[in-house]
Amino acid sequence: MARANQARLDLAALRHNLAHARQLAPECKVMCVVKANGYGHGALNVARVFAPMADALAVACIEEAIELRDGGIETPILLLQGVFEAQELIIASQQNFWVMVDNRQHLYWLEQTRLPAPVTCWLKIDTGMHRLGVQPEEAAEFHQRLSSCENRTGELVTCTHFASADELDKPQTTEQLALFESITADLSGPRSAANSSGLLGWPSSHYDWIRPGYMLYGNSPFTATHPNTDTLRPVMTLCSAVISIRNVASGESVGYAANWTAQRPSRIATVSIGYGDGYPRLAANGTPVLINGQRAPLAGRVSMDMITVDITDLDDVKLGDQVILWGEELPVSEVAAHAGTIGYELTTRMPARTPRVVTD
Repeated sequence: MARANQARLDLAALRHNLAHARQLAPECKVMCVVKANGYGHGALNVARVFAPMADALAVACIEEAIELRDGGIETPILLLQGVFEAQELIIASQQNFWVMVDNRQHLYWLEQTRLPAPVTCWLKIDTGMHRLGVQPEEAAEFHQRLSSCENRTGELVTCTHFASADELDKPQTTEQLALFESITADLSGPRSAANSSGLLGWPSSHYDWIRPGYMLYGNSPFTATHPNTDTLRPVMTLCSAVISIRNVASGESVGYAANWTAQRPSRIATVSIGYGDGYPRLAANGTPVLINGQRAPLAGRVSMDMITVDITDLDDVKLGDQVILWGEELPVSEVAAHAGTIGYELTTRMPARTPRVVTD
C-alpha cells in the first residue's frame, strides 16, 4: 500500500483563476508563467490547461521550454532570463521560443548569430528591481537596434518587473511605473509590467500584456486581504493521513530535540509527511493542520518523513484519517508564515517523492 501523501491538483481551479486574470484586464494579452515546474504543480500539468487559453507561456530558461515542447505544447514560450549562450538562440529560432533581451551580450549574440529564422524578442528595462534589464538611459538605443535587427521578428514588447508590488502601501511601484512611462513614451510597440501583484493590485500597470504566475495557482501574493484575491481557488491540496495515535503525559516531550513539551495530558497524532515530502522543516510548534476539517497544532519538530500533531481537543480522530497540510481551507501562505517563508517556496520545492494527483 502506498503512503497517503498526495499533492492533489484541481485543474478546474486553474481555469477559474486564469479566467479571473482575464476579467481583471480584459483588453490585455495574457502570458501564463509556468516556470519552476509550474510553481511545483508540474509544468506539463498546468501548461496543457493554459495553452489553449493563453496568448503565450513563460519559463525561466530554455531547458524548461524544451520540456514543454517535448510534451506537445505548441504555444509561444518566452525565456524570461533570455539565453545563456549564442547556441540557444538557434534552438529558440527552431522551437518558436521568444527571447528576453536585457543586456549587451544578448543584443550582440542576436545581431551576430546566423539563425534559421528570426525570433520574437522582448526588451527588459530595469526600473528599480536591479536584477536584470538594460539601464533606462540605454533603452532607446536597444529598442532602435532591436527594431532594425534582421534576426528579430514580430512585435517588440518592452517590459519591466516590479520589486515590491505585493506591498501596496510602498511607493516604489508608483515610482517604477512613472519611470517606465517616461522611458517608453517615445518607444513604439506593446508594453508589459504586471506580474500577479501588478495585475491584482495596480490597474495602471496592465498595459498591453499581463504576466500572471503565482495567482494562477490560487494563491494571493499579498499578506493583507484584497478584494481581487477573494475569488482565487487554490489548485494544490497537500494531504496525508494519521498513522499513529498515543497518549503523552504532562511534562513529556515529543520529537527530535524535545522542543515541544506537553503542558497537560495530551493525545498526539503522527502524520506520514515530512520535509522529504515537501512539508517545511522550519514549521514551528503551533502551525495548523486540518484533521477531518478540524484545526490542530503541530507539536514537535518536523522530521524527514513524519510530523506530530496535538489532537487533544479534537473529536474522534482515528488511524487513517485524512490530514490536510494546505489547501482551500488552510492557505499555503498561512503555513509558510509559521515557517518563516512564503507560499511560493513551499509549492515550488514540492519534491517528486510526493505524487501529483490531477482532477479535472
